[in-house]
Amino acid sequence: MTHSPLTTSKGFSKAFWVSSTVELLERMAYYAIFIVLTLYLSNILGFNDFEASMISGLFSGGLYLLPIFTGAYADKAGFRKSMILAFSLLSVGYLGLGLLPTLLEAAGLVEYGEVTRFSGLPDSSSRWMIVPILFILMVGGAFIKSIISGSVAKETTEANRARGYSIFYMLVNIGSFTGKSVVDPLRNFIGEQAYIYINYFSAIMTIVALFAVVLLYKSAHTAGEGKSMREIGQGFLRIMTNWRLLWLILIVTGFWMVQQQLYATMPKYVIRMAGETARPGWIANVNPLVVVCCVNFITRLMAKRSAITSMNIGMFLIPVSALLMACGNLLGDDLIAGVSNITLMMILGIVVQALAECFISPRYLEYFSLQAPKGEEGMYLGFSHLDSFLSSILGFGLAGVLLTKYCPDPALFETREAWEAASVHAHYIWYYFAAIGVIAAVALLVFAKTTEYIDKKKQKMA
Repeated sequence: MTHSPLTTSKGFSKAFWVSSTVELLERMAYYAIFIVLTLYLSNILGFNDFEASMISGLFSGGLYLLPIFTGAYADKAGFRKSMILAFSLLSVGYLGLGLLPTLLEAAGLVEYGEVTRFSGLPDSSSRWMIVPILFILMVGGAFIKSIISGSVAKETTEANRARGYSIFYMLVNIGSFTGKSVVDPLRNFIGEQAYIYINYFSAIMTIVALFAVVLLYKSAHTAGEGKSMREIGQGFLRIMTNWRLLWLILIVTGFWMVQQQLYATMPKYVIRMAGETARPGWIANVNPLVVVCCVNFITRLMAKRSAITSMNIGMFLIPVSALLMACGNLLGDDLIAGVSNITLMMILGIVVQALAECFISPRYLEYFSLQAPKGEEGMYLGFSHLDSFLSSILGFGLAGVLLTKYCPDPALFETREAWEAASVHAHYIWYYFAAIGVIAAVALLVFAKTTEYIDKKKQKMA
């Protein structure tokens, strides 16, 4: 394997450090807007809860589906060209999210008062201009997902690859944590206008990343590798006819549907139930913090156990997390002074959720890779994210329905008392997701026992 001559004293190429750094910037940009995307769509553009959830879910789902295809293009075109294209699209998209409300205001379609809210034309088609803007972001983000991890693989050797991915993973989580941390201070300072201005922060991050790639990214690796679209299509058909992988994707989709509520339900839920001083950005950061602290320990702890066994433990944890989140609305006086029970139980639920992720995610990829024919591991792992594609659409869609039914937008009610009466059963939302978690956990247990029986029978016949 040829490696870039532009190496550093640490043994990594300059291209490796540029790739990892721009990924940190991209994650900061993405999570800064994604944690409040449903709030932006509802509170700024006036979409109802279901519309906002479906738009966000389709956007998130596309980010997991498109890399299967953008990755093939990136391999052919080369990573540098693809990164320049990706960060250009992301910069245009984030600027578009920031400018759209201003353009609607100039057209007289939105007014800004004490509460920023789409007013006058709630059924106007103008607000749907958000869809092409999000599509631009989705394509740019899909390129990043397929490029950066591939660049890290190409810019490391067998001797330093583990350390390289460790550095890369650390920077990804720093970016995730930092991006979500920016939102709450900005919101406390300028109110709901923060949902607009946070997009300019994200645009600045991706513009800096674009210049870094243009000026600093130089790699010895050229285009011409990778699979064709026809080969990818054939691989997709093989996976769709592999009953084990298909059932595993559907089962693990249940887990991720619950996990998606960190972005689909939690931001609106805590603000509506705990008050405007709630900090969804900080609450969401509990997840990456726990994952970073615990994933290596849990992986080592379960090293002698099968992948399915580890995943089963995580699956039975996920309904517990949803039930803990429901408890916030059932407790009486605040258990901790200055912290609402809604916030406290949400944090405890997310801790359990993150632990479940530590048991499931690494071993799911391991199991998936072991089912792949030799030489097709990369393509199969690309398809392994189909569970995230499905869970984004289903999880966000269900969140929109449940928020509308059990925890509606207070702005739709004339008095606070009327809203309180309508949201008295808001915690029911989490019962639905607990039920989904239980069904997924039991399904995985049945899957494990069934596949074990089939494998033993085959061994006896061999």
